[in-house]
Amino acid sequence: MWCLGVVAGAAVAAGVVASGGVWAQESVSIRAMLVKSVPADDPTASAWNSVTASQFPLSPQVHWPTRILEVTAKDVKVRGLHDGKQVAILLEYDDPTQDPDDAAAIEFMVGDKKAHFAHGQPMAQMEGGAVNIWFWKNKDAKALDMNAKGFGTLKVQDQQDVKGKGVYQDGKWKVVFSRALTTGDAEHDTQFQPGEFINIAFAVWDGKKDPASGDLKEKGSQKAVSSWWYFRAEPTPDYTSYFYALLAIGLAAGFEFVVIRKLRKGPSA
Repeated sequence: MWCLGVVAGAAVAAGVVASGGVWAQESVSIRAMLVKSVPADDPTASAWNSVTASQFPLSPQVHWPTRILEVTAKDVKVRGLHDGKQVAILLEYDDPTQDPDDAAAIEFMVGDKKAHFAHGQPMAQMEGGAVNIWFWKNKDAKALDMNAKGFGTLKVQDQQDVKGKGVYQDGKWKVVFSRALTTGDAEHDTQFQPGEFINIAFAVWDGKKDPASGDLKEKGSQKAVSSWWYFRAEPTPDYTSYFYALLAIGLAAGFEFVVIRKLRKGPSA
């Protein structure tokens, strides 16, 4: 189901990894801001308007034999929020028609082993590792928590921790996924540690049917995909530096007061 094939995006992501710089990672990442409560089941909540969207290109997948040459969604806007317990990720993309088989998904690496962005499939440049996929379809009105480690290995988890909801308005889909930041199953679920960057990728399906044949325009491996990018749940603000700065100012002011007082008294007899 998942094959991510944007060569340009992959090159950018690879460059970010090679650079090793936090600034470079932030330039191609979604920053999930810390809030009091996340709109886990509301893609249209006003809270999303306070978050700057990160926009990523999408293109037809090219790794799986059953390919597609043209896709409906050309890019996806992504926003993130978390409250220290739950994380919510909002996808927004263009789709001229609302169809039962419209679908969207998010992919993460899971575990310590690096996974190729094409479904974790072993490639010449990478042995391959496991991925955690969150999948939502319009007609099902829910999200599925799944895993894969290569083409043809996609499996729905026994334990379902992910929730999803989509809303269609004005030719756009808004789909929100949510889950606890951490679970008790690090083998299958990606874990979100505030302050740490993790890899993230996206896929979108236009479920419109061909009027003549009845075939879906996009299905299975025929979809719009992205390469790996970055996601970061923002940590709790650290005000330690401000405390020490205020302490230093206070000590300096106190020292200055003592010096001025002595000068005003003049030299002691």
